[in-house]
Amino acid sequence: MVPTMVLVADDSQDTDRKEALRDLADAVAERGEAPVVRAFGSGSEVRRAVHSVEGPMVVVPAFVAGGDFASAQLFAGLDLEGRFDACPTAPLGAVPSMVADLAGRLSASGWTDGDGVVLAADGSTGQDERQAVTDVARMLSRRLGSPVQVGYLNSWAPSVGDAVERLQRNGRERVAVAAWRLVEDRDYDRLHEMGAASVTAPLWPSEIVVDSLLAQHRAAKARLAA
Repeated sequence: MVPTMVLVADDSQDTDRKEALRDLADAVAERGEAPVVRAFGSGSEVRRAVHSVEGPMVVVPAFVAGGDFASAQLFAGLDLEGRFDACPTAPLGAVPSMVADLAGRLSASGWTDGDGVVLAADGSTGQDERQAVTDVARMLSRRLGSPVQVGYLNSWAPSVGDAVERLQRNGRERVAVAAWRLVEDRDYDRLHEMGAASVTAPLWPSEIVVDSLLAQHRAAKARLAA
């Protein structure tokens, strides 16, 4: 029996995020590898959706590590105790294909060698997610051959705005923001107010995101079968 993929995220306060997440879930389902359940909404809505699933399931964050503070808190609060047929996964982090895609988005947005780069994350309460953001910044820096500064919107320091200003004070007249977030939402819109020359689009839509989520499902399916 193929485990159900349960995609989890908080979309309770943002209609743009809600629409983008539903499009993402539909794209994953269209691959036909596994049944997909959307567990989007407030905490109570997500818990109801998760606990309504019968049979084995892989519970997958529909956000990137450090890229969605509200969803990370919601996911951490899920209680799967007693569900021995449930396997939660970590949020997507420093996946080489996703980092390569982000580098391509930077170039498409107008970044050139010599411009500053800020990797704009959201933040989280988990150190694992913070480390994942650091790893993404290092991988992106190696791919670009240029330093990458990390900035945060809703947690930790420095803020995205402070990171942009620091690079500008240090002689980088143009600074590009690489948005480390899965979907468009109101927080993404704030990135355009930080004084950067350009801001990349969110990681979705991209088939690379669907590929990466399905890869997580396959790995968790193998663990459930062991």
